[in-house]
Amino acid sequence: MPFLTRRAILQSMLAATGLGGGARSVRADPVPSGFEAALRQAAGQTVYFNAWGGDQKINDYILWAAGALKRRHGVLLKLVKLTDTAEAVSHVLAEQTAGRQDGGSVDLVWINGENFAAMKSAGLLFGPFTQMLPNFRLLDPARNPTLLVDFTIPTEGFESPWGMAQFTFFYDSARIPAPPRSMPTLLVWAEQNPGRFTYPAPPDFIGTTFLKQALHELTPDPAVLRRPSDPAQFATVAAPLWAYLDRLHPALWRAGRTFPESTTAQRQLLNDGEVDLYMAFNPADASSAIAQQLLPDTVRAFVPEAGSIANTHFLAIPFNANAKAGALVAANFLLSPEAQARKQDPAIWGDPTVLALDRLAPEERADFDRLAQGIATPRDLGRTLPEPHPSWVAALERGWTERYAH
Repeated sequence: MPFLTRRAILQSMLAATGLGGGARSVRADPVPSGFEAALRQAAGQTVYFNAWGGDQKINDYILWAAGALKRRHGVLLKLVKLTDTAEAVSHVLAEQTAGRQDGGSVDLVWINGENFAAMKSAGLLFGPFTQMLPNFRLLDPARNPTLLVDFTIPTEGFESPWGMAQFTFFYDSARIPAPPRSMPTLLVWAEQNPGRFTYPAPPDFIGTTFLKQALHELTPDPAVLRRPSDPAQFATVAAPLWAYLDRLHPALWRAGRTFPESTTAQRQLLNDGEVDLYMAFNPADASSAIAQQLLPDTVRAFVPEAGSIANTHFLAIPFNANAKAGALVAANFLLSPEAQARKQDPAIWGDPTVLALDRLAPEERADFDRLAQGIATPRDLGRTLPEPHPSWVAALERGWTERYAH
């Protein structure tokens, strides 16, 4: 799997250059000097936007944004589809190591979690820049702290919030009248219904999140996940998770001998009638898929009784981006009420907005009020659980691969 190779390359490069620890960031004066200057400089620039490309509805939304940016600002937004965000991080790190301080190949990247932590610690980010964006004033971090914190790491203006996420389960109500709402009951259900559940193989983002969700529910002390993973204690902390998976895997689709590569692939398995559940980080994912006739209209959503992991996903600009002005203009547009309302529409993408609706003009707020919620979007998302420290991602993925990758 290419993303495993790229992530391994990234980790080895961080170790080799001594940039894996600490919180060093590029803090040069922003270029251009302000947003008005960015608007002037951006005309005619090409912005290479590196983003996960595994969902066509997201790709279509980005293409719509590209059209709007070209018409309004003369900015050409080019989507670079990634299998894993670590690909973009490794590109930027390789350029830094080679001394390429300007003219980089990545101008804007969709990012969060361990990839942001790696870029921030290695000094791979441009900024801070969020205070330069006029639309940043439409956020309310006091009410939503995850707008300024990414997997426990302060963003410090090096990421612009783009959307909200909460780990959500979806099931076909025509086949499951009462879905399992906890990890222990999911295990019982899977053993009673062999072959009807699976999850994406880590390091797929949803697959890794399934591990984090399970560990949060199964560990006696979830607070330990907020601290850096301690190699001396990892085996003890992770033991309940591995014991759980050892029992769960024989009851999975294809007896756990193979796993879907992404949440999109798992969703297709549900649509094909091969499994009865799937997971996504977008609570409106199933509603959007139903609107596009990718799922039956009997699919519904739930979150675990203990709550589910939630976070914000972001946009960042590499330190050596070739089109910094264009990237700033693009980030600001993607934060606009128009773009955020379209993104939240279940018929388009269904990704929840980061904007504080009470900070919008009445006509802007009306665009959100008119949106249909969708029949498969949960009305109550329940309790939110914090993301673990980024170091847990690599530790869990490494442990999973050693035990279960075939």
